[in-house]
Amino acid sequence: MRSYKNGLLPVKTWANEIEESAFKQVENLSNLPFAYHHIALMPDCHCGYGMPIGGVLATNDVIIPNAVGVDIGCGMVAVKTTATKITEEQIKQIIGKAREVIPVGFKHHQNPQESSVFDNAPLNIPIIKQEFENMKYQLGTLGGGNHFIEIQKGDDDHIWLMIHSGSRNLGKKVCDLYNKIAQDHNAEYYSTVPKEWQLAFLPASSMSATEYLTAMNFCLEFAYANRGHMMNKLVEIFNDVTGHGEESHINIHHNYAALENHFGKNVWVHRKGAIRMREGEKGIIPGSMGTPSYIVEGLGNKESFMSASHGAGRKMSRSEADKTFTEEEANKSIDGVVFGRWNKNRKGGLDLSECPLAYKNIEEVIRNESDLVKPLVKLQPLGVMKG
Repeated sequence: MRSYKNGLLPVKTWANEIEESAFKQVENLSNLPFAYHHIALMPDCHCGYGMPIGGVLATNDVIIPNAVGVDIGCGMVAVKTTATKITEEQIKQIIGKAREVIPVGFKHHQNPQESSVFDNAPLNIPIIKQEFENMKYQLGTLGGGNHFIEIQKGDDDHIWLMIHSGSRNLGKKVCDLYNKIAQDHNAEYYSTVPKEWQLAFLPASSMSATEYLTAMNFCLEFAYANRGHMMNKLVEIFNDVTGHGEESHINIHHNYAALENHFGKNVWVHRKGAIRMREGEKGIIPGSMGTPSYIVEGLGNKESFMSASHGAGRKMSRSEADKTFTEEEANKSIDGVVFGRWNKNRKGGLDLSECPLAYKNIEEVIRNESDLVKPLVKLQPLGVMKG
């Protein structure tokens, strides 16, 4: 961990390199009048919208929707199965069957899904009421981008299943709405936080903040249920193909805000692309497709606000990756992993933005946070399904 100061608050970073755009965002965070104690940057840190992904920000009495992001509750679920062996043909069968029952990209289910999560929907919040029927068709869908389903072999000798997904369109709707409300409030009351920083805030005591937090927490529940819904189907398929089932599982978020006590004070901790890692807490740090992932245990490091990275982290933008790599290079980077084919990008070319070459080295990321987490299981990818 290194520490430097380029604003009102010090910055503590576990990242080896931070690109210029992310560095500027960190400077903005450190100059927020309500930011608390210091800014923490995880080793997967890279530029985001308003706040770097892989950043942890604690605030006094304010909530910043953009410091949580549009995919509220995005996270990971990992299942340790009772299987210790699997064939390539079985992997292909599982992925093929999964594609039949788990919609990817912008696709939704054709019929509404059932879940107890809908019983807890705060329909007094207009945006939740507005999206209530839509979310029934989105539950149990993967999405696109870096969301994935993966079959892995652990160094504990077990086969694992892993899913990365979030709150789907619901989280985006909630973030966009309350970020706009925050922008309007900040303009009305002549906030000293420049609009171009994209860090509009809601006073924690305001009705808008109360509504946002209620909606955000429901998004967390929905995202948790979304991953669980998909994983239940995946485990059923896995059992049909291999005869094995689930032994244990972990389900965690990496985009949210929560009231926590740090350095003797209750503050709002915003984790954007970061996981909470209290001492003894289990977590998941995935690599990119084609590279290992890790099941970890938290060390409760106070300097990171008890947080750790949420993955490998991008080292270049999606558009840059598409321009930089060839299909041959991308294929070579996932050699030995069962994978379908690359999708088309918006310009009609191949979307190579998710190949491992576009991401930081996961082994280096894990080494850089050795004082934040202890690796428990290393997971090698065997087959991957992406949106």
